[in-house]
Amino acid sequence: MQRKSDRREVPSDVLSMDVIFELLKNRRRRDILRYLLSTERTVTLSELAEQIAAWENDIEVRELGSDQRKRVYVALYQTHLPKMDDAGIIDYDQDRGNITLSENADLLNMYLDTGTESDTEWEKRYIGLSLTGGTLALFLQFVGLGAVPEVGLAAVFASIFLLVSLFHAYDAHRTRQARRSKLSRIE
Repeated sequence: MQRKSDRREVPSDVLSMDVIFELLKNRRRRDILRYLLSTERTVTLSELAEQIAAWENDIEVRELGSDQRKRVYVALYQTHLPKMDDAGIIDYDQDRGNITLSENADLLNMYLDTGTESDTEWEKRYIGLSLTGGTLALFLQFVGLGAVPEVGLAAVFASIFLLVSLFHAYDAHRTRQARRSKLSRIE
């Protein structure tokens, strides 16, 4: 087995689209990335192999058999981890069996992340604001505080919607800038 120092090194901050998609086409490598992103710490090869084997067999880690563990462990050790290490996605200390995400991991995560979580958060804000405005308007009408001019109430909520929309536009701009920055690191 080759040592890390014997393998071809990729520039630390640039990856080609071919390398990215080659890495992402394999489910185990996507699972490695998913697990490391969720733990945000250094993990051992044994821990990683157990979790991936559990996911693949749709069981809990404690229910795994030794053959299930070994099959994943060997594949990670011989193929997947060295490939991801060569690409600069992880730092893999083969002697100790420790694995950590490296700086280039965000380039792969960008393709796995659909952005729906951020979009959903903004949708929730708009829905919440609409429900609050409608409920307040109905409450004011039913309790006899109809003296509050409807135009004033509408102006207040239109202003609040404008502010929320401006924050949303700013957030979307920041997200696009971050994505462009990542894309500039891809050949």
